[in-house]
Amino acid sequence: SAGIRMPRMHPHMLRHTFVTTMLDAGLSLRDVQIAARHADPHMTMRYDRARKNLDRHPNYILAAYMASGT
Repeated sequence: SAGIRMPRMHPHMLRHTFVTTMLDAGLSLRDVQIAARHADPHMTMRYDRARKNLDRHPNYILAAYMASGT
């Protein structure tokens, strides 16, 4: 027990924070999958979708590239 007092705190909350923090830090989905010990990359992708971070969506990246004129 770490002495953390939160309503409905459970180990999955810590795991979710671990995965989403790595994704926010810019680690590749594959590296995060390995660190999280997910057998299937689709499980890791579920965490990524849960963040609702559209800045990393391929459509937004492509639009930014095209808008830059390079």
